[in-house]
Amino acid sequence: MAIIVWPHCVLRPQQISPNLVPFTRSGGATLGGITPAYRTDLGFWSIDYTNVILQNRHREQWQTWNAIRQKLGGRAGLIAVPVRSSLSAPYASGSFEAMPETTHSDGSTFSDGSHYVQGAISVKTVGATAIGATTIRLRIINADDNLVGVRFSYNHALYETGPVIDINGDVWEVPISPTVRELIPADADLEFDRPTCLCHLAEDRGMDVTQEAVARTSYPSVRFVEATDYWNALALGLV
Repeated sequence: MAIIVWPHCVLRPQQISPNLVPFTRSGGATLGGITPAYRTDLGFWSIDYTNVILQNRHREQWQTWNAIRQKLGGRAGLIAVPVRSSLSAPYASGSFEAMPETTHSDGSTFSDGSHYVQGAISVKTVGATAIGATTIRLRIINADDNLVGVRFSYNHALYETGPVIDINGDVWEVPISPTVRELIPADADLEFDRPTCLCHLAEDRGMDVTQEAVARTSYPSVRFVEATDYWNALALGLV
């Protein structure tokens, strides 16, 4: 299935809010009057794109917005949503690094002369990570020596790491949320530079927009929720 990716460079939001929504349940009140909460699931992603810039003088922005809205058709459609990670990304230099352009291994470029873009961060998996896993082992190839509290994706499944469990040389074992959506094979390249999350629109009319004749710039906001139904269907072999 071809998954469209939100064109962040064309439709740029002023704010992005990617947040994990955990599932919890409450127990009975204690004698001290406190109601404890128990975590029952590692949750799902909720992502808000706030104030997407649509200028009347940029026709391609409006055309792109309309095309995405048509393709999604409300909550049923799937879209990979980029999530900014530069503030916590483990760049080897300790600060933001642009993705370098390079040639193929034989020195060639693409047919139009453009170069291949590779990630500034390189981290691979150690061993296969099964569906439903809550921990992962990672090997640092080119990254900062700290994989705590970082985000990455694999096949548009987005994950966030927690406090380190174990470090053995360049191999880190860390907990991740949410649970692994799809088998991650051994030695897999993970996307740390531009992670994405497979989502649905949160509402059928989530891409409604108003054209501004006076201000000449519209700032619609879009809310997405992780497409957990897709991952469940994939695990069952239905897609």
